Amino acid sequence: MKRFLFTLSILVVLVAMMPHDGQTIPAFARKYGFNCNMCHTSFVKLNDFGQRFRNNGYQIPGQEGGEKNVFEIGTPLSIRTSAGIALNKQEKHFTSGFNLYGFDLLAAGVMHKNISFLMIYTPRIDEPAADYSGPGGGNNPSQLATLESANIVFSNLVQDALNVRVGRFEPAYHLISSKRSYYMMSPYEVYGYATPNNGFIFDDNQMGVEATGHLQNGFRYAAGLVNGNGANPDNNKFKDGYFALQQIFGRGEGQSAGQQVGIFGYLGWQPTDMNDVYVSPTGEATGHNSKSFSRIGANFSINYTTFNLRALYLHGADNKAFNTDTTQDYKYNGGFAELDYAGLMNNRLLLSAMYNWVSPPSYDENNKIQAFSLLVRYYLGDWTAVNVALHGEYTHRKTGDANAVKDDNFLFLIDFDF
Repeated sequence: MKRFLFTLSILVVLVAMMPHDGQTIPAFARKYGFNCNMCHTSFVKLNDFGQRFRNNGYQIPGQEGGEKNVFEIGTPLSIRTSAGIALNKQEKHFTSGFNLYGFDLLAAGVMHKNISFLMIYTPRIDEPAADYSGPGGGNNPSQLATLESANIVFSNLVQDALNVRVGRFEPAYHLISSKRSYYMMSPYEVYGYATPNNGFIFDDNQMGVEATGHLQNGFRYAAGLVNGNGANPDNNKFKDGYFALQQIFGRGEGQSAGQQVGIFGYLGWQPTDMNDVYVSPTGEATGHNSKSFSRIGANFSINYTTFNLRALYLHGADNKAFNTDTTQDYKYNGGFAELDYAGLMNNRLLLSAMYNWVSPPSYDENNKIQAFSLLVRYYLGDWTAVNVALHGEYTHRKTGDANAVKDDNFLFLIDFDF
């Protein structure tokens, strides 16, 4: 560990001495002629202006109707990928290797005043394959083809107070976005936690409709109806519902200035019997004997100069019909806390530390999770586009309790978009 920290320190110093000659600018920055830092503290994390820009349907607040739409500019397309080396240590095992890590195609823009769209597509990647055994006749892709987001936004139906998003999107109950995290290999563990016999995953983008809005006193709200099955068609007659409420204190949005507190709640249903179901031409099914589950929680985000401390707590409860122990509901708790620091001109240096935890019931202690992560990113490029990052990341992860499995993961890569 000491050797790793010393090596990481040397890396940061060497990176800080390198020249900056990148010229690439992602889609929105190209459209407006902005620096990437206009919307991002450091990409990918949004700052206060970036959050307001997103909330306003990808329109500059106050400029609605006065800016060019997608028919008057070049194709609003961006690409993101990364390449580097990963090292893993588990007990007596050690692996290392160079690889490519994902490939995203992103398109977004304004079609007409207060009507905009977002699409994120991750194409299937057969080569490089998912593991050492190779493509395996196409059965071992490192990335599945996924339409991660595809939605249209109707903004300012009531000025500032009502916007509607329809399609597949990241739902507002993600009070802290997992899609805009600095970490590449260290997820928000409680978001991805799978409970017994319940297909709902909190981290998934959902298909449905969502209403959002804000008031001048800093109050934000969101409410939605979704299938609750992520990328899959619905499997029962019920729709899942959710809400999110936030209060902002100060002049910012709680992203890089001001302070933020919030709460969220989700109520959903999943079938417990899929025998003899009818499947419609569009894929929906009539699952039987649906039972309920819930997710509730709270978050905060505190800013001081260029430090940001944010945390989220989640409590989950599934009906006992899902549980392997059918005499009681399955209940668990979890959360994370993350401290970020942005420094140097244009926030070129990013340092972060994060703690994750998930506590399942005592009879399911093998799924207990504790993880601690450290991250350093240094951004290359001139003032117009700080969009190439040298990325170093370390995570120590412990799974289980009495017979815990411990992993140490290291990641060094170049992350870029244009």
